[in-house]
Amino acid sequence: MALKSFVLTIVIMALVTSISYASDPSPLQDFCVAINDPKSHVMVNGRFCKNPEHVTADDFFTSGLNMPGNASNQFGVTGVSANINSLPGINTLGISLARIDYPPHALNSFHTNPRASEILVVLEGTLYVGFVTSTSAPNVKNRLFSKILHPGDAFVFPMGLIHFQLNVGKTKAVAFSAFGGQCPGLNIITNALFGSHPPINDDILAKAFQIDKKIVDYIQSQYQWDNY
Repeated sequence: MALKSFVLTIVIMALVTSISYASDPSPLQDFCVAINDPKSHVMVNGRFCKNPEHVTADDFFTSGLNMPGNASNQFGVTGVSANINSLPGINTLGISLARIDYPPHALNSFHTNPRASEILVVLEGTLYVGFVTSTSAPNVKNRLFSKILHPGDAFVFPMGLIHFQLNVGKTKAVAFSAFGGQCPGLNIITNALFGSHPPINDDILAKAFQIDKKIVDYIQSQYQWDNY
């Protein structure tokens, strides 16, 4: 009976594991070029796969990373990305890339990339960069790791941690970031807290930041645009 119970336990664990993890540790195909076609019968990582017979070299190609992107935020920073949205061949490969341009004194404000770690390399200018650790136990303080970067320098931001970049030079700065995910995500802390839709109750924000509600209302009024 003991042997039967042991075997039954192993079978149940195997079934639970197979249900919980709908992926294989190694790739099962060369690629899965993303395509918005619900008629496709194969979906990997949330995207339908293009028929391999119809895949071309253009599916693995994108351009425009030699030029700054469009300024779509209040901090003056611009970005152009090579990710799942602009490069369908990147689907399931677990990588992506972004070019970031910083005018003098521009700030890439406190944000997280919830789905990927990041490594940033500076090509031009001078950046002050850093990230803040999480707290793992009571009375453990959040630690700041920061550095001044010059052309050729690189810095790593662990997945999910709050980080930033500030142009501390008098000229523009340019950097490239590589991510360990095809769609790393972007969650700007100030936008998320003060510009959410619908807004977070100002009583909650006032208590969280230990400030007057009038100050909260003023800050919220500065974030009445779509998050970028």
